[in-house]
Amino acid sequence: MQLNKLMFREYDIRGIWQKDINEEIAYHIGRAYATKLLSFNKNKMIVGYDNRLSSKVIEENLVKGLTDGGVDVVRLGLVTTPMYYYAWDVLNIKCGIMITASHNPKEYNGFKMSYNGIHNCFGKDVSDLYYVIINGIYSEGNGAIEEYNIREDYIKMIHNHINMGNNKLKVVYDCGNGTTSIIAKDIFVSNDKIQYIPLYADSDGTFPNHHPDPAVEENLKQLKEKVLEVHADCGIAFDGDGDRIGVVDNLGKMIPIDQFMIIIWRDIYNKVKIKKGFYDIKCSNALRDELVKLDIEPIETRSGNSYTKLISYENNYPFGGELSGHLYFRDRFIGTDDGIYAGLRMVELLSRVNKKASELLDGINKYYSTPEGKIEVSDTKKEQIVSRVEEYCINKAYTYSKIDGIKILYEDGFALIRKSNTSPNITFRYEAKTKERLDELKAEYNALLNKLKEE
Repeated sequence: MQLNKLMFREYDIRGIWQKDINEEIAYHIGRAYATKLLSFNKNKMIVGYDNRLSSKVIEENLVKGLTDGGVDVVRLGLVTTPMYYYAWDVLNIKCGIMITASHNPKEYNGFKMSYNGIHNCFGKDVSDLYYVIINGIYSEGNGAIEEYNIREDYIKMIHNHINMGNNKLKVVYDCGNGTTSIIAKDIFVSNDKIQYIPLYADSDGTFPNHHPDPAVEENLKQLKEKVLEVHADCGIAFDGDGDRIGVVDNLGKMIPIDQFMIIIWRDIYNKVKIKKGFYDIKCSNALRDELVKLDIEPIETRSGNSYTKLISYENNYPFGGELSGHLYFRDRFIGTDDGIYAGLRMVELLSRVNKKASELLDGINKYYSTPEGKIEVSDTKKEQIVSRVEEYCINKAYTYSKIDGIKILYEDGFALIRKSNTSPNITFRYEAKTKERLDELKAEYNALLNKLKEE
């Protein structure tokens, strides 16, 4: 068996189907997870899978490995990642595996794992599974299998946490043919006040219409067009497994997630007891500035769902999230990153205020930002490039942060360079108070990255 160590990433296992992951490897991941789970004195766990074409066969082999390792398994079947998270609470089984590659291209798949039902594994908890498999020292047993349908519990929970106002609205939601397609039509039910218009809401793991990553503006093109065509009040989009969101305003313009966070904070800042909000290192300084204006303490964190989920839980922050679209509502929700719920919060807000979506950001400080860019490099070279960027900053006497990668700090902006933890890429993002200054940062650091890539 050929096992690619590089697919055991910082906070999940992720690789290409039939290249990095196959039926045999899925089985051995199950055996390894069972061995580790039993070492924590737990012997029952949950398994769910997304709508990628390879997910069902991966699940069958994973479950066989888990039960052969002596662990009892509750199979949820085809679910979104937020549905899987909610099952932790409903079933009071605080561990499990979700089979998904989130926003990666259709040929990928992977495993999000948890031992505690609070956050997904990261760091050593992921890499340890590789070494268990390599050594082949597995637990033995004959675990039982049962099934549970979380669907109705989840729909009821979502509806119980939303309270619409009286404004009449028209809303387009785009599932991108991802896993939210299996549940969205039962949640976004039109009535005399709100008309929901579905877009690509049929489940299709080949993602034939566009890639289901709402953090990339190009993937919102059809949603923007539909919003303008039907004169909708907003549009919302979801990623492949349903834990992230993208937002479009009534003018057909993308609302970046750091700005969407400003919209939410303006709505809740005087309703929460804990006056602290967190955001990942990629977010615009406009969010930091707005939190300060609202007398909310800004907390900058590293990127990564496993980390931000843990930070949200440990500190009970009322709200926070990542530029990628993971958002955590704890002001009056259960705190899981749930794209459908986040979208409904936008709809709920618009149903209560006398403003258009395009007016909700009036008065924010203006910055010019690039979208998150990527340079493809081998996984083995990513660390080297980040280290060389730090050397460059030291030689230039630049001020920088190492919360996550290297973030070079200027009075009028920043340059962020970090390694992707989900793909073989270096990612970068620049921001400045003027277009001219932004162009300077782009020229300097793009040249540096291109040089380092060729070394």
